[in-house]
Amino acid sequence: MREFQTARRQFLSSLAAGALMASASSAEDKPAPRTAAWRDEVGITTSSLSGHLAARPAKGKFTLLELPRILRDELDMRVIDLNTSALASYEPGYLEKVRRAADDAGCWLTNLKLNQSGLDMNSPQADVRGKAIAEYKRSIDAAGRLGLQWARPLPLKPRPDMKIHVASYRELCEHAAARGVEMLVENYGWMQADPQSVVKLIKAIGDNVTACPDTGNWDSQQLRRDGLKATFPIAATCDYKARALGADGSHAAYDLKECFQIGWDAGFRGPWCLEHANRDRAKLFRELAMLRDMLRGWQAGKS
Repeated sequence: MREFQTARRQFLSSLAAGALMASASSAEDKPAPRTAAWRDEVGITTSSLSGHLAARPAKGKFTLLELPRILRDELDMRVIDLNTSALASYEPGYLEKVRRAADDAGCWLTNLKLNQSGLDMNSPQADVRGKAIAEYKRSIDAAGRLGLQWARPLPLKPRPDMKIHVASYRELCEHAAARGVEMLVENYGWMQADPQSVVKLIKAIGDNVTACPDTGNWDSQQLRRDGLKATFPIAATCDYKARALGADGSHAAYDLKECFQIGWDAGFRGPWCLEHANRDRAKLFRELAMLRDMLRGWQAGKS
């Protein structure tokens, strides 16, 4: 385990240097990063654990400090995509404990979803916009201390003024680059109705930004197919979303294997971060294991 921790820290140091060098290239010119350590990995988003993961110890729940061991021992996975609500604090000492817990369990913390409510980095009001950007920067600082590769601000439902939106994103990307973090664009809200939305926004932003397609967040089946075909070729990570599952793994909402196949055909090889919730912990873990085995089986069939 000590060798794993040393290798991981060396790898994260190289990411920080690489992020600064990457700022000289545009999103149009550079290929999406393919992190060898996470190739073919199936992981989890902490949003899947809503109702089970607590910022602080609570009866019947577990904390982020306990999650890496639970993920490894009970679900045989090691990639963790974080949500800001999962963090009990931004204090450096606490963040170091989180990072160490992941190291000790042989897990990877990859991403921080900035899902704070009430923030609007697209507001025409400078004070409202400034408050959002300041809070997002504070979260990006935490992502850097955790050694994460990516961070993603929360898209809103109304379509923004694109001039303001792109300028705000660029400010976050510049701040993140200095901390070895790359920003993500995820299809959500206003983006769900346009299959090219992620690609167009990344091109407009330019530097230190890449894609995180969410397989569930599209307004129709055809938009899902077209959106994933457009976005997976430039994707660095993926929210592999599943809604209600049948006992046999059936999924009425949309074709899970088709989503995988589109990603695979585009050259995407992970991490596939499961996003699926259930208030019953035992059922949730069975369903997450089912989804994990689906993805692993489909990948194995390609080798």
